Amino acid sequence: MKSYWPGLKKSGSGFDISTKRKKLLHLEQQVSDPGFWDNPEAAQPIVSRLSILKSVVEPVEEVNRAVTDMQELFELAEAESDETTFIQLKTEVKEVIKKCGKIELQGLLSGPNDAKNCYFSIHAGAGGTESCDWANMLLRMYSKYFDTNGFKYKQLDLTPGEEAGIRSITLRVKGPFAFGKLCCEIGVHRLVRISPFDSQGRRHTSFAAVDCMPELDENIDIQINEDDLRIDFFRASGAGGQHVNKVSSAVRITHLPTGIVVQCQNDRSQHKNRAEATKMLTSRLYMLQQQKRDQQLAKLYGDKGEIAWGNQIRSYVLQPYQMVKDHRTDFQTGNVDAVLDGDIEGFIESYLRHKAKKKHGSK
Repeated sequence: MKSYWPGLKKSGSGFDISTKRKKLLHLEQQVSDPGFWDNPEAAQPIVSRLSILKSVVEPVEEVNRAVTDMQELFELAEAESDETTFIQLKTEVKEVIKKCGKIELQGLLSGPNDAKNCYFSIHAGAGGTESCDWANMLLRMYSKYFDTNGFKYKQLDLTPGEEAGIRSITLRVKGPFAFGKLCCEIGVHRLVRISPFDSQGRRHTSFAAVDCMPELDENIDIQINEDDLRIDFFRASGAGGQHVNKVSSAVRITHLPTGIVVQCQNDRSQHKNRAEATKMLTSRLYMLQQQKRDQQLAKLYGDKGEIAWGNQIRSYVLQPYQMVKDHRTDFQTGNVDAVLDGDIEGFIESYLRHKAKKKHGSK
């Protein structure tokens, strides 16, 4: 009977996370302090770190408990030659292996900004109305992914399409490892389908691009010279109530030396929109600085390229066959409907593993 799970008794001691557990307990003690929320601005980063640590520690401890329970059950079943329990254990082992795979994947999210919240943007590209509609389809896909994975998101800026869909949108996404996962989606996404806007029912190709930047701490060492900024105020577009549409509360900031443009129109307060736009600009300048430091392209959108043919990272083909394929990893699926309903975890996982192999020089 031992041949069912060779080495099972040794596997329970494979996860040593005592250091992280100590940090978790320390933060939990801080949060439970009666005066903790007296300063909400100082408390929020601690709560975020607590949430991230829980997402790391709790799955490992859950697996450890499951392995211990299975080990005890295995010994009882072995003593009594209980085939029914062995069959049950086989199923439980498969579930634990899946959980171990997720823990291993989380170990790949080790970059300095991977655990942070992020700014997530979608921009329509070549293709006019078709691409604006495609950008809207991507927004729906990612929104469902956020909902399924417990990420909270808030719209910061929206430019509607001229006839349908959206020209661009920026969201703030909050959740453990939001940037680490969503930065895997940076690039041009290509759609091939029979156009609903073509009266002759012809097949069209559309493009949209995804950007992702980490939400950085306010104490990040990025110096911004006010003389380098052009700040414009304008009325917010789209729905939002009489005040938002009639008062110039929206803010656009242009960083003249780099040409980077950020804007925010979500809040009624011009001051709050400016503060949010400044945070986004800081994040973009930080990423630009990191790219220069790593001797990559100095242009922020260098990896993304032009939003058109030849630069796509992923293709979504609805006709003449159905297939979604990531061109960086060759990961693909024929279940297009599931992907467009937010089932993109497989693409994110495959790209994280792909990056890890490249980093370590594996083929």
